Amino acid sequence: MNQLKKSSNDLGPALTLMLLAPLLTEVLPGATRFSSIFVLPIEICVWGGGALLIRYAVRKRRLGWPGMLLLALALSLSEECIIQQTSLAPMVIHLKGEVYARAGGVNYVYLLWALIYESVFVVFLPICLVEMIFPARRQRLWISKGGFFAVIPLFLLGSFLAWFSWTRIARTKVFHVPVYTPPAIITLLSLALIAGLIFLALTRFKNNPPLSSITPPPSWVLLITGTLWATLLFGLVLLGFGIAPHFPPLAAIGGAILLFSAALFFVPKWSANPQWQHPQVFSLLFGTILGSMLISFVGFIDTGGPDLYFKIITNILAIILLLLLGGRKNLSLQNG
Repeated sequence: MNQLKKSSNDLGPALTLMLLAPLLTEVLPGATRFSSIFVLPIEICVWGGGALLIRYAVRKRRLGWPGMLLLALALSLSEECIIQQTSLAPMVIHLKGEVYARAGGVNYVYLLWALIYESVFVVFLPICLVEMIFPARRQRLWISKGGFFAVIPLFLLGSFLAWFSWTRIARTKVFHVPVYTPPAIITLLSLALIAGLIFLALTRFKNNPPLSSITPPPSWVLLITGTLWATLLFGLVLLGFGIAPHFPPLAAIGGAILLFSAALFFVPKWSANPQWQHPQVFSLLFGTILGSMLISFVGFIDTGGPDLYFKIITNILAIILLLLLGGRKNLSLQNG
């Protein structure tokens, strides 16, 4: 704990995390394209600020991965139901021209995808990646208590700008759909769920007992596993956009639960094993990011010009930098 208090102002890792969270989530998969890169500062405040606040709380209160997961889900729910409301408002994209899996004012398959995707790519992957980049500072808080409270207004400002730019500008002027205001009962329920997740994370997951471990598979198996996992997850968002309007929503939900459950079961048990070292961590992380980047080129089939070139260039640069990171000598990455 003394190390946490003494070295709480590591701006390098903090700023890197704030940048990597939106890069992994939005830029590298092509959701934020060159033509819309002006929204990146907003994403840094929301995704990056949110990830940094979560990591501080987890490290400060020793919440472990269960607490981090609940806080990540709270952040995703905030984005989907309060900030941009993309899981509540009628979808602006219908790949086959039909509404898919919407009931009770919720795009429920899309929401399930968002909860999984944003938790992993906004919080878990960026934090893991930054801790690999700065291994000597892995146990530190990265920001002080004052820094924590300084990030909060940035997060709130970014959230407001994200809400306004998407719900009041992009939906009406880009996608030509009317402004949508979610029913008050759904908004209140969303706020209650967010508050409940935060409360559970901070009160029920402090000083978690050690996990039972499983010997991790070889690095090449982990790389393929991460790639396949990210690819299958991308299929879920395509279903949410209605690419197969007659595909049973219950089957989509079952597949999503299976994907998420597999990650929750295996990864914590692998990480608790002494053989879980730099090569294993890197292989799973690299495979997941690689799978996300490659499969998302599907969204560029009818796209050319600067947007496509930007994705190709950023993806190649990301692969090169990741490979350089993977080439580092083995580092002990046991949970502290």
